[in-house]
Amino acid sequence: MGAMSERYEDIVAALRQAFPQPVSDRVHDAYFVFSFLRALDRVDAMKSQAPMLGKPEELDYEAARRSRIAEAPASLEQVSEQLVDYLSGMFIWGHPKAQINVVPSSSIPSIIGGLLPSIYNPNLASDESSRRVAVAEVEAVSMAADLVGYDAGRAGGVFTFGGTGTLLYGVKIGLEKACPGTRRKGVSGSAALVCSEQAHYACHSVANWLGLGEEAVIQVPTTDDNEIVPCLLESQLRDLLKDGRRIAAIVATMGTTDAFGLDDLKAVCGIRDELAHAFSLDYTPHVHADAVIGWAWSVFNDYDFDENPLGFRHRTLRALAGASRRIRELGRSDSLGIDFHKTGFAPYVSSAFVCRDAADLKLITRDPRATPYLFQSGQYHPGRWTLETTRSGFGPMAAIANLRLFGRDGLRSLLGHLVTMAEALREHLEGHQATHVMNRGNFGTVTLFRVYPEGVDTFTVPDRELRDPRYREQLLAHNAYNRRIYELMQAEALSGEGVVISLTDCYRETEYGEPVVALKSYITSPFSDERYVDAVLESIWRARDKLAAEESTQT
Repeated sequence: MGAMSERYEDIVAALRQAFPQPVSDRVHDAYFVFSFLRALDRVDAMKSQAPMLGKPEELDYEAARRSRIAEAPASLEQVSEQLVDYLSGMFIWGHPKAQINVVPSSSIPSIIGGLLPSIYNPNLASDESSRRVAVAEVEAVSMAADLVGYDAGRAGGVFTFGGTGTLLYGVKIGLEKACPGTRRKGVSGSAALVCSEQAHYACHSVANWLGLGEEAVIQVPTTDDNEIVPCLLESQLRDLLKDGRRIAAIVATMGTTDAFGLDDLKAVCGIRDELAHAFSLDYTPHVHADAVIGWAWSVFNDYDFDENPLGFRHRTLRALAGASRRIRELGRSDSLGIDFHKTGFAPYVSSAFVCRDAADLKLITRDPRATPYLFQSGQYHPGRWTLETTRSGFGPMAAIANLRLFGRDGLRSLLGHLVTMAEALREHLEGHQATHVMNRGNFGTVTLFRVYPEGVDTFTVPDRELRDPRYREQLLAHNAYNRRIYELMQAEALSGEGVVISLTDCYRETEYGEPVVALKSYITSPFSDERYVDAVLESIWRARDKLAAEESTQT
């Protein structure tokens, strides 16, 4: 006979050591903390001068598909070591050489804010299951509402699964305003979602998932500064209303992902109000501000730009004021989205949907009879109307950590520093004949630019490429040139040299319908300084020299 297998009681006794103890046990508590420290030590050993953990690796998905669960349990130490291995090759977003996307470093308090709910699993469906973590959500939403210019006593909101989730809530409420009864009877008619052509693709995702259909998304052209053209928005809305279409929502983009374009929210709301009156609408079209990136600039709503008490440089001050002139209008929107994991320096996922009037949430509230087994006690039951039943306390705890850590001046200083670094990069790029900044009129921490080979007149060619169809072939050739520059810079950065930046295949379309490729530097690290700005430039010149050498050998 084979050896007798372990009895289940023995296995359970061993596995208990892999759980936090429900009552205080100083020895086991120390083991718990030590387990974290060992994992962090392994992570630290993977750091180098490169902006990534470990080394670049080929990802073997075929091997992953062959993975199967083992028969016997493993030890906590074995699993911990394996978990750390999954971080190998991961970019370190907080590294000043990582300028890839709007993914900042997470502060230590926000990490702790996310860790604590991971241990005790509060469920924000109700305060029955989340207790004071529910208070943290209300506090974070109220702080955010006040910051952006809402009446915090009247506003309401909830943390959700990401920026797309915040947009989903906004459009859903707008759809219920425009087409009452949709939640019970489904979508009928042909409601439209109106946004700019630079709006996030999440508008199409939301239209898809809500049953409006992606063709219901009406995109309005934008200016060269990537903001919606108000007169074209008005004419588009007029045409829709004349055709008998209902307006599910108007989405104002308050910080585009690529270029930090900011729509004129004051003009958008004014047009909405004027047309609602002119057409005697029986509803007011809902305006949702997609401010997941731009919300943070609300800390400058009451900043004295003349006195400049924090001492920002003149160029930085102008950029901050330029963004503030649009962001200070956020309070006009009916709802908005906030990503604390973007410009709030919190971990994924920390997104908040906020309504100017909490009464709007009643439009999507379920019949209490649908949930007879929930909400038997307590006062706070967002699960009555949220899409999610189970919601982690991670988002609000991480957000409240940073709102308390930074205060207004802390967030002002961090954003000011990042904008200062971005402005320094733009200044250098604008001063060189081989480079052209594409988003000169946008004032965030992102810089989109193109690199050109020798002999190109960068004072006139970039504009002609955008507007003159006779420059199509030249545009396409320069698109390919910039893709190759990106590949060379990426390869260098992954070897530990240079800076990791990103690339967009379509910064915007030309007037004759071709995409414009651009390189993108997104400075989000609080550790950035001017030497890393210089490192971007040096990496560009090295890539340009390598590409010139490649082309000379081919000819």
